[in-house]
Amino acid sequence: GVLNAAAVGVHDAFEDSAAYPSARARDGQGLTKGSDGSYATSDTVSPGGTTVLGLVGVAPKDVPSQAESAFPAAAREAAGTELRGVVYLDFAPGGGGEQGKVDKAESGLPEMSVEAVRDGTTVARATTAADGSFSFKDLDPGAYTVRLPAANFAPPYEGVSWLGPALVTPAIIGAYLWIWTGFAMVLIGAGLASLPLDTLEAARVDGATEWQVFRKITVPLLAPILTVVFVTLVINVMKVFDLVYIIAPGPVQEDATVLATQMWLVSFGGGNNQGLGSALGVLLLLLVIPAMVFNVRRFRRSQS
Repeated sequence: GVLNAAAVGVHDAFEDSAAYPSARARDGQGLTKGSDGSYATSDTVSPGGTTVLGLVGVAPKDVPSQAESAFPAAAREAAGTELRGVVYLDFAPGGGGEQGKVDKAESGLPEMSVEAVRDGTTVARATTAADGSFSFKDLDPGAYTVRLPAANFAPPYEGVSWLGPALVTPAIIGAYLWIWTGFAMVLIGAGLASLPLDTLEAARVDGATEWQVFRKITVPLLAPILTVVFVTLVINVMKVFDLVYIIAPGPVQEDATVLATQMWLVSFGGGNNQGLGSALGVLLLLLVIPAMVFNVRRFRRSQS
């Protein structure tokens, strides 16, 4: 599924999509929608017969320029082993016409994929012509279902929505990491520069591997610096507001909300619930206090 979506995305990025994403069938007009988004005829059709598949929901301006009238195509008869049909826009500009019947003013839908299905297996495929017509030749006797695959109605690839509901939180996390990476690198780099080299060399002389030197020597000696970085970033994460408010568009702010933004939203962003906003502010204060107390005690210990 992921590979198919990627292939469709690459294809649609360089070529126009032939799909009709807004098209749908009228209720009770002979087409049934499947769970995968496809449409299939409610009744079976046998070779030598014809079927008309009417769709709506396509604006006349969105019909391809090469589309022709479907009326002549719907009047053609099929041969003995042939199954014919037409996919058309069941809508006449200016009104009029009869639902479920091909009228002279109604156009076919070209470039539509059509399948002939028997016993759950696709036995033939075709693509509609400019007048919406299609045909399956040399079919074995029996009953067939004509299906319009879901790919006809899939919306074209429009790129990755980095600020949509699914990815807005990872996008904000990435922005936050990018902003504070420099701060962490400066402190950790200063700590690394102050490490006693003789201790590291002594560990290597005693046969310690680089991983053992890092885990047993470097990290313990950097523990005070790492604690400062960790506690500082924890406090900043708890009170982060500007990134979420600026990056997340209005419709998806609820999907990326944190305590600070939620406090603002319920108090001033349309909620007008000052009581809930105050409660969230107190909760945020209570969450930050332990980190602040820890920092103060650590500073006092370092001074003494």
